[in-house]
Amino acid sequence: MSAEEPADRDETLWHGNRMAAGGTGDIVQARDVHGGVHFHRSEPGTEARFAITPSQLPGDVRGFVNRHAELAHLTNALAVDPEEPSAAALMVLTGTAGVGKTSLALHWAHGVRHQFPDGQLYVNLRGYDPGTPATPEQVLDRFLRDLGVPVTAIPIHLDDRASLYRSLLADRRILVILDNAATVGQVRPLLPGTASCLSLVTSRSRLSGLIARHGALRVGVDILQEDDAVALLGNVTARYRVDDQRHELVELVRLCARLPLALRIAAERAASRPMMRLDELIADLRDESGLWDALTADGEDDTDAVRTVFAWSYRALPEPAARLFRLLGLHPGNEFGLSAAAALSGTDTSSVRRDLDVLVGAHLLEQPAPGRYQFHDLLRAYALDQVRLLEPADTHAEVLQRVLGWYLHTADAAQSRISPFDRYHLTVPVPPDVHPLAFDDYTSALRWYQTEAANLVGATRAAAEAELHTLAWQLAAVLRAIYIHQNAFDDWLTTSRIGVDSATRSGDRTGQAEAWENVGKACFQSRRLDEAETSHRAALSIRQSLGDRFGEAKSTNALGLISLRRRRLADARSFFDQSRAIFHDLGERRWEALMQSNLAETLCELQQPQAAAEILHEALTVFRELGDHFGVGNALFLLSWAHRGLGDLARARADIDEALTIAEDDENEVWQAHWLVELGHVQRAAEQPADALVSYQRAAAIQRQLGDRSREAFAIEGAGQAYQQLGRLADATDFYRVAAATHRALGDRWRQALCLQHLADALELQNSPEEARVCWEQTLPLLADFDDPEASSLRRRITQALSDG
Repeated sequence: MSAEEPADRDETLWHGNRMAAGGTGDIVQARDVHGGVHFHRSEPGTEARFAITPSQLPGDVRGFVNRHAELAHLTNALAVDPEEPSAAALMVLTGTAGVGKTSLALHWAHGVRHQFPDGQLYVNLRGYDPGTPATPEQVLDRFLRDLGVPVTAIPIHLDDRASLYRSLLADRRILVILDNAATVGQVRPLLPGTASCLSLVTSRSRLSGLIARHGALRVGVDILQEDDAVALLGNVTARYRVDDQRHELVELVRLCARLPLALRIAAERAASRPMMRLDELIADLRDESGLWDALTADGEDDTDAVRTVFAWSYRALPEPAARLFRLLGLHPGNEFGLSAAAALSGTDTSSVRRDLDVLVGAHLLEQPAPGRYQFHDLLRAYALDQVRLLEPADTHAEVLQRVLGWYLHTADAAQSRISPFDRYHLTVPVPPDVHPLAFDDYTSALRWYQTEAANLVGATRAAAEAELHTLAWQLAAVLRAIYIHQNAFDDWLTTSRIGVDSATRSGDRTGQAEAWENVGKACFQSRRLDEAETSHRAALSIRQSLGDRFGEAKSTNALGLISLRRRRLADARSFFDQSRAIFHDLGERRWEALMQSNLAETLCELQQPQAAAEILHEALTVFRELGDHFGVGNALFLLSWAHRGLGDLARARADIDEALTIAEDDENEVWQAHWLVELGHVQRAAEQPADALVSYQRAAAIQRQLGDRSREAFAIEGAGQAYQQLGRLADATDFYRVAAATHRALGDRWRQALCLQHLADALELQNSPEEARVCWEQTLPLLADFDDPEASSLRRRITQALSDG
């Protein structure tokens, strides 16, 4: 197996697990060997342990008033003992837009957070945002990461993610806030499966399905009572205005329809004009209301009052801030940073910060963190209305090109730090007056990506919708190397498929090939092998028609990797030979060396270690010259495998020791864990099973932490072999059973067959011939798909054992 290197994971085979649903079963406590080897017992389904206690509640609302009845409903339903019948595991706050559902939810949540010592999760589902709502898949991906699940352990499919999420929350006390939900389907997969947790949902819809099926408590959030609405105004204005009369405040409250969102905006405007009489402000707002009524078909809708207040506040802005507000409606997400706003507006960050401060002061924007800003969804919709009404189409295009170009080139800068060997060379230039960010190191680049992940998907979609098709597919191509590192399959598949559509619409054949390759890599890494093969064949066909030899070689290599993963070894060897020949003709030394490594792995699987060793020495020389640490380490790992196959254990040990030194020097646990298994194999071959057991244990422990069940199973299987070599057959069978169950769960028929064969051997040595026979009978059908020498030899051996029995 080739080791994983994030930068080259698409060029060398990544056998690692990408699934984590369900458990591997019980890992049996092993008795000590040389005083220190323990494989600890884990409960099924809990491989990913809590590493983090999330504390995600946004800040409490300043100037919160009343809502005593609603707060009492929520608090009374929160029983101290979750087993009591009065305990509610699910609550739903419903009410019209702008009525203050989120403010109420957060205010109450801050008051009870001490009752949830295991943490609080929060997400804005954006159910009514002008953009794309958050999907359950996306939210579960984020929640699982926030709960400490390694990216490699997050399952691909929604049901599997929901199952792991519920397992992690079982018997824990966590508060989950699901804000701005549009539908029951958006919420249901995000609900914990235990009464010890509480979910609080806010929505403009009644979400009757949650009440009928899940027994949710619904709490209606109505408009404020008059006295409360007046109190809310006073909380903001009292320090600045002392002469306002109650009847004037009551009239202002009426014009705001007693909706908190509108009241806060109106109060802020009144507070910012302390010398202006309140009746003048009211007359101004009344005129605005009359104008709005004339422009709308239904003046009775409460949200019309909100939009009236928006317009009233918006028209009072200085022109630079007003223009920025409406241009921000074109931003591809409702949350953004200072630099993105500067790129969108075509100004410098100092100027745009002043205008953003004006908008925050007017309550037209919120500032959840330093340098970050966000819209209420109603305000974003209003900004979008204004930009469409007041700005010409060519301005729309210019603004979009600026902000989307900023995202493209900043993502490219981030990628260059995260994956320097996988740069995509852009043809879309940096727009004038746009200054993409630069990053000093891997950590800052990754942090930027994590903050902007949703906006990057939105930017790709926005580029396609604006018919900026080259920008769309190139942004998808740039993001690929980042997604490879993060296993961000949902976003990766979304953007890559947008890229295919955009490249097709633009008629860009080179772009189509690149986009199909992107889809293929996403599918390959997420184990959708049939779709991966179809995509890579589409890319190969286009590249062959264009005479793109470099691209043809890359696509051919990708097909080789798919064949190797499926253990179609003859096909894999043919593909790698073809690809290697092209890269040699093109003078692409690093790519040729990568193909030599892939070919060598295939030869090791074909039990041709001498041929593998010969080409690995060539590849190793190139990698050393290029300073490619992964290339060197992976070649040494494969050389160890080849030398072990040749019986040269001294050289095999030297090879794997050097590889592990590289992993340690680079502090790369992924390499270390994988290569430790080969060290264990070498130690077993050298009749050092106790030492091998230590190596396997270290590998399994790291893989457990990384969440890679497949490679963890390899280490557990190796431990079984070490125990068998030590004569501890009962321990060996326990470990084989665990490893075989994992391989079966992951659909790895070849590794399952090998493990069952080991188990049968151990059972036979324990004088359990009937159990051994059952294992052989299970193994034979698994081998039907494979015709390589090792598979054929194993098939003959099992057939003979069954006939002898």
